[in-house]
Amino acid sequence: MQSTGHFDLRNKRVFVAGHRGMVGSAIVRRLKQESCEVLIVARDEVDLTRQAAVEAWMRANRPDAVFFAAGRVGGIHANNTYTAEFIAHNLQMTVNVIETAHATGVTKLLFPGSACMYPKFATQPMKEEFVLTGSLEPTNEPYAIAKIAGAKLCEAFRRQFGDDFIAITPPNLYGPGDNYSPEDGHVVAALLRRFHIAKTTNAPVVSVWGSGKPRREFLAVDDFADACVFAMKNCSGHGFLNVGTGKDTAIGDLARLIAEVVGYEGRIEFDASRPDGAPQRLLDASRFAALGWKAKTSLRDGLTATYADFLAGGGRNAPPSSEH
Repeated sequence: MQSTGHFDLRNKRVFVAGHRGMVGSAIVRRLKQESCEVLIVARDEVDLTRQAAVEAWMRANRPDAVFFAAGRVGGIHANNTYTAEFIAHNLQMTVNVIETAHATGVTKLLFPGSACMYPKFATQPMKEEFVLTGSLEPTNEPYAIAKIAGAKLCEAFRRQFGDDFIAITPPNLYGPGDNYSPEDGHVVAALLRRFHIAKTTNAPVVSVWGSGKPRREFLAVDDFADACVFAMKNCSGHGFLNVGTGKDTAIGDLARLIAEVVGYEGRIEFDASRPDGAPQRLLDASRFAALGWKAKTSLRDGLTATYADFLAGGGRNAPPSSEH
């Protein structure tokens, strides 16, 4: 994918699918800086897993552009527990929205991928061409397959019909609006909650899943929302682009940093009987960076903002979250 001219969002009708989720709500916040009309629809009005409902709504509302931020998401436990739902529901929503966007003449669509699309033992940092070159991490394979399918669906509609449908892939996302469930949330949100509870109950020790050795790249969700708008305006072409910070962090170091942010002073233990997932996930985002975009939020600042959101009652605590 490359920059091939500017897509002007001014005076456009822009549909954010999944506006109640962490990514979708961040995109809605970011779009307030643009002179566009943001279209949203609640799940109880339109179930994105139902093709007829999606088509009826999009034909009635005629968006010019679509940010596809809907999905069934969660951490390792949720991915392992709800395997059928993670692949089926994500595939259903993806096909319904992308196919209907084509049928209703949407000018541009952006689909966010996921770092789990890459093989478990991919060479680091991971370049875009590494997708589909090896076996996936088993703990989130269903979700990864749905994400790969979405990116390839955008590519297929572009190749066959010339639709300007694009995909960008972020690393682990975190931030306001996350799912703070201790069992089903992603690692940052789940650990923030766990350390907060330990602090308020004066627990002497906090147990963290896995060995603490795996390394992950973390991107603040508001930075990703900014990247999505940047890509919508400036990117077009086959394939997809990685978006990231260029830095990764060991889970053990992340846990210690979260403890500092929360103010927990007890002991941290690592439960090696729990799955680690892939040993490392660091994206090579040099192609996207070359277009002029750069993340602004440090990990500490991002964690501080996320903890403030948790304390204010933001996000969700129910497993697993369905962001649409």
